[in-house]
Amino acid sequence: MHTVVVGTFGVTADDVLAVARGGARIELSGEAVAALSKARGIIDALAAKPEPVYGVSTGFGALATRHISPELRAQLQRNIVRSHAAGMGPRVEREVVRALMFLRLKTVCSGHTGVRPEVAQTMADVLNAGITPVVHEYGSLGCSGDLAPLSHCALTLMGEGDAEGPDGVVRPAGELLAEHGIAPVELREKEGLALLNGTDGMLGMLIMALADLDTLYKSADITAALSLEALLGTEKVLAPELHAIRPHPGQGASAANMLAVLEGSELTGHHQDGAPRVQDAYSVRCAPQVAGAGRDTMAHARLVAERELASAVDNPVVLPDGRVESNGNFHGAPVAYVLDFLAIAAADLGSIAERRTDRLLDKNRSHGLPPFLADDAGVDSGLMIAQYTQAALVSELKRLAVPASADSIPSSAMQEDHVSMGWSAARKLRTAVDNLARVIAVELYAATRAIELREGLTPAPASRAVINAVRAAGVEGPGPDRFLAPDLAAADVFVRGGHLVAAVEPVTGPLR
Repeated sequence: MHTVVVGTFGVTADDVLAVARGGARIELSGEAVAALSKARGIIDALAAKPEPVYGVSTGFGALATRHISPELRAQLQRNIVRSHAAGMGPRVEREVVRALMFLRLKTVCSGHTGVRPEVAQTMADVLNAGITPVVHEYGSLGCSGDLAPLSHCALTLMGEGDAEGPDGVVRPAGELLAEHGIAPVELREKEGLALLNGTDGMLGMLIMALADLDTLYKSADITAALSLEALLGTEKVLAPELHAIRPHPGQGASAANMLAVLEGSELTGHHQDGAPRVQDAYSVRCAPQVAGAGRDTMAHARLVAERELASAVDNPVVLPDGRVESNGNFHGAPVAYVLDFLAIAAADLGSIAERRTDRLLDKNRSHGLPPFLADDAGVDSGLMIAQYTQAALVSELKRLAVPASADSIPSSAMQEDHVSMGWSAARKLRTAVDNLARVIAVELYAATRAIELREGLTPAPASRAVINAVRAAGVEGPGPDRFLAPDLAAADVFVRGGHLVAAVEPVTGPLR
């Protein structure tokens, strides 16, 4: 099994995906253990002094003015975890919780939090055992970190609350720890606070969304090319020299992908009844510009994610010179903004894909294709309602594009009076990514059927490879009306699983 070694300076996006989705094992480096021990020594020294230090010998948030006596400090750390584990609503997905815990462990191992090595090792042990704390949908405002979600994870480390075992069954966390030989942690000064105070949930969801969107943007380039081909459009608008004079990197990449898919097609550039079209519709002609802008938005989001992965987010933090200082690095604004940006881009990509699908189904704009791509229009409805479903998904994408990060709601008796709502931005982006995959799947379904209905003209080799692969995956081709939901579900699996990209790349080479 793949092993991820956690050191003192961050982790990679691939590490996060390996742990969250691939079940990779985790080890702590010797450097990390040494850094943990050094920082803990600083915290212990401060705890022994009479002067109050926030998070070490005081209350939290609006209650930070109270100095806590030594005999109550262990109770203080337990209490912050118990009281902050106040989430509500449906359970959060297993992969999100694993990413959340792993990223918190990454910060703990930086040596800036003051957590003991044994606590960090317990975090790794819980992940390696396949134990997943029950985390709920609601509870994070994206400031002071993802407090409630992280608290539910910390509760499991204490042997309290509920967690899901490797068998998928939810049970008391204490029972699961005991079965795997893991001793519950007894938190000491600062440790409860350090386990709760980070942007780890929203960052984990950002990293997974970027991985999924990378596949979906390539898939959208493919389906856009298939639709252009089915509509007898011109590939001349994809020429590299045209995109070189507006040098947005994403636009050039999308145009190159579409051109590679269309190479060798006999369908492009033909016109019904010999009547030339001066220009194709925007949804066809401007596909690289829209998809390219989304790609460039992803590039910015990756930069933010890389900076966060290299960060140690906690409050207060232990600095290399031994100072323990309060700060505001837990504010989720940098991550929240790009989560919202990506939802906006996903909505626009879905919107332009739906317009191409509608054009394929409209006999007045499809340049010779049968109405709704039906076998016997009137008797058969063809893909009429498949487009309705796609339109409903696009409408939902537009609602999900409304920014969460533009909102703020004060909390903690106005101590935490401006928050990022980054967790909410991440949750709605996950829904947007799922819906975008479905929208692209409907365009794939329509475009492949339309190409097969263009008798007498040979599609591009890449298009033929897609048609063969999608039919082998159980998505049926043209014919009389049938129960469409299973076909659409199979097309969705084909797209989101990366099989569409995998079908094309042996012909085109790696897409960009």
